[in-house]
Amino acid sequence: MLISIDYDSAARMEKYLSKINIYGRMIKIEHTIFALPFALAALLLANKENPVTLRLAFLIVMAVVWARSAGMGFNRLVDADWDTRNPRTSMREIPAGNLSRRETLLFVLISALLFILCASFISSLCLWLSWPVLLAIFSYSYAKRFTWLSHFVLGFVQALGPLAVWIAVTGRISLKISVLSLTLGTYIAGLDLLYACQDVEFDRREGLHSVPARFGVGNALNISSGLHALTFASLTSLFWFFSLSPYFLVFVALIGLLLVIEHAIVKPHDLSRVNIAFFHINSAISLLLLLALLMEEWLLRIHPT
Repeated sequence: MLISIDYDSAARMEKYLSKINIYGRMIKIEHTIFALPFALAALLLANKENPVTLRLAFLIVMAVVWARSAGMGFNRLVDADWDTRNPRTSMREIPAGNLSRRETLLFVLISALLFILCASFISSLCLWLSWPVLLAIFSYSYAKRFTWLSHFVLGFVQALGPLAVWIAVTGRISLKISVLSLTLGTYIAGLDLLYACQDVEFDRREGLHSVPARFGVGNALNISSGLHALTFASLTSLFWFFSLSPYFLVFVALIGLLLVIEHAIVKPHDLSRVNIAFFHINSAISLLLLLALLMEEWLLRIHPT
């Protein structure tokens, strides 16, 4: 009997872990590495204005995770029919039958509620702002139905992250942190343009709107390059806005080099390296920014001014 009970418990545990893994795949939990380092970067910069407690840091990280989870889950839910018809996305969790629409909706609702709960624990201002933030996050999923500016809508939504972190720590908006928001917004919009090039024919056939579908892959890549040039410029300007050390510029130079490589390996006639640019190079870029600001924090601690 004991062996049977242990076996049943182990089977249930394996089932739960498998379901958790499926949810993780649905929201691309590994892609959190794109957004979370920027949120942590904003946290480190805000710490210069107002010291951050461990409790506040934990709440902010959890808010970022749950907001992203709600947004990704909602996107998968409303795009399920298109994902089913698109060969590139037909094996995602809902089209593949690994998750039902009801399960996904429940996941989105729980994630959204946890995001609001985290915001309420931070401050009443963050609680009130959590609602329009969620509305903005969910709006992106519908943008491509109406406008080829959907990539910029995504960039705008992502740009809210550093602003939200700054408000959570300081209780106000600042021009200085808006520069980091511009960095993230242009970075993500340019990245989304690269990624959307893979679906240009599908988007045209289905009547979905995107820059590649409207203006062609070549023009989309050029616009992406321009956006990432703006990313580099705004990232560099953080050096002056926050009075950072020259070491910060070394990291910025490395990020600039990676951006150049990213656009050098993706060609209008050869999109086979888009995933390398999207996953590997951009993961390195996000982590380099975080490392740069962690080093700034370390330098400030050993050489306080």
